[in-house]
Amino acid sequence: MMNMLNQSIQAAIFDLDGVIVDTAKYHYLAWKRLAAEFNIKLTHEDNEKLKGVSRMDSLDIILAMGNVALSQQEKEKLADKKNAWFMEYVNQMSPNEILPGAKELLIALREKGIKISLGSSSKNAKTVLRLLNIEHLFDAIADGTMITKSKPDPEIFFIAADLLQTKPAHCVVFEDAEAGVDAALSAGMFCVGIGAPTSLYKAHQVVATLENFEFKLNAVQPA
Repeated sequence: MMNMLNQSIQAAIFDLDGVIVDTAKYHYLAWKRLAAEFNIKLTHEDNEKLKGVSRMDSLDIILAMGNVALSQQEKEKLADKKNAWFMEYVNQMSPNEILPGAKELLIALREKGIKISLGSSSKNAKTVLRLLNIEHLFDAIADGTMITKSKPDPEIFFIAADLLQTKPAHCVVFEDAEAGVDAALSAGMFCVGIGAPTSLYKAHQVVATLENFEFKLNAVQPA
């Protein structure tokens, strides 16, 4: 349970992968498939480094593992190939893949008058939300098509706050990746980590799942 007696929260910003839906498994399958083309074995542990990171930055991390040097044009072709594989998996998604508690929390926040935005580095975020049939629960969508710097840079969260016309100090971010938590804190926002405390310990609060998560707002005040 979250007690935010000293927080005047007006807006909530949600990461997508690992918070609302587990598309991380599809990213992993696609990246692993691409890495194999260079005889690079991508493990689940390696994949943790890619969470919350942009497509091109993720590719750079993988290529560095195999000491592979490519031109920017070659890397863009590989990134497009990976994304095509990822979308093959994603296009088979259905609303029953929404993570436990996520949709319920979105609805509960809206009922409390809290504005909601997505804050995801994914360039496929809108497609995923449509497939999950929850796009209508968001007042704004900040995604990878709008940023020049990926998390842990706070750019995506500043954009989300701006779209919601809300000051960063009045926003709460829900994140499952260490890079995302760092970005939220850099933005001066309250942060709830979803996952393991060992990696998300910097967040103001860490919970294992959003299932049965109660969001208490006792002091919502105007900016």
